[in-house]
Formats: sequence, C-alpha cells, structure tokens
Amino acid sequence: MHEIISIDSSLFSCSFNTAQTRVALYMTAIASVSGSVQKPLVKVSPELGLKVTLSGSAATGGSPTTLSPTSLLIDWRCDVARDNPYEVEVTIPIENYDPVQFTLTKMCEYQQSDGGGAAGGWAIFGVLSCIVLVASTLFCCGGFIYKTRVYNQRGLDALPGMTLLSACLETVSGVGHGYSRPEDVNNPFANQASWERQPASTQATGRTSEVRYGSI
Repeated sequence: MHEIISIDSSLFSCSFNTAQTRVALYMTAIASVSGSVQKPLVKVSPELGLKVTLSGSAATGGSPTTLSPTSLLIDWRCDVARDNPYEVEVTIPIENYDPVQFTLTKMCEYQQSDGGGAAGGWAIFGVLSCIVLVASTLFCCGGFIYKTRVYNQRGLDALPGMTLLSACLETVSGVGHGYSRPEDVNNPFANQASWERQPASTQATGRTSEVRYGSI
C-alpha cells in the first residue's frame, strides 16, 4: 500500500500535560487519492472526564495534498481529574484503504474550566457599558432641552446637574458664592450697594431683587 497520509511517528508515544489544551496536527496526501481522505474520528478512554472537540480544515472534510496540507485541531479539557492519563484514539478513514490510527494521551491533574466564562463576562460588561452610555446621553440631552424650554435657561445653566455641581464646589472651596449667572455678569450694578434713599416703590422692588439674588 502506498503512503497517502504523512504522520509524524513521534506522535504514537506522545503524552500531553494538563496545561496543554490544544494540539495541532497537519496531514498531507498525494493528489490522486486526496479525495479519499474522510473526516477524522476520535474515541476517548475512559469516555467520561475528558471533553474533546475537533476543528480545522481536516475536521470539516478538507482534502489534503502535499502542497496544501489540512489541519486538525484537537481541543481537550479536563472535566474530571485522575492519576492515570486519558487515551484519545484518532482514526482517519480512507476510502479503499486501511484507516490511519494513532493514540494520544492527556494528563488531567486538575479540573479545567471552560474558559468561556471570562469571555462571557467581558461581553456582558461591554453591553452594560453601552447601555449606560446611551442612557446617560439621552438623559443629558433630554434634561438640556427641558430646562431650555421650560425654565428658559441657556448655556451651562441648562445642563443637568450643574446646580448640584455648583453647590458641591461651593462647599469644598468654602466660598459663599457659586458660579455667576449670566444675568449677573451682564448687570454692572449687581455687586454694588445703593446708598441713596429711594422711594417706597423702588425700595420694595429692591427688596424683591435682594431676596432673589442676595445682597452685599
């Protein structure tokens, strides 16, 4: 029988430790019989305790050639720890030829996690972050529009939370004045005290203004 699949002979006595979670095998065959190579099969002994999955071009039925080898990726995870290694028998059926068989051993000194939990946790964190970002943007825009139309405020005064921020800054700095209102900045007499005696109506108006804006 002609050799139609090339396999490293060292694999027949190869054993892998617990930390080795993936093994990559590459197969080649002459072009005239490359179409006869079928999907590989695996048999684990004992059957329970070691989870084995196959992937790669060879696992999907790809035809290997000498110029274009196919890859067989063996992913295994220890679900049950044991003292003796697990035996993984790999069988590659070949139409009109005897199958190619070899055995790999896998040590499982401790139980291994799936590894998908961390990825799933990051995915959930990303989704929650996007939701919080969108909700915060909508809240800021809605609050700005509301304060602009209802309270007729402009600029920084219309931003949600500016009143609270001003109060916090005033408390931390110990200064009795927060940020200046736009109408106070434009009023040249906002910080001046009037010493002239005014009529009663004017004084009443002044008291109203003093109650609202404060006095010096």
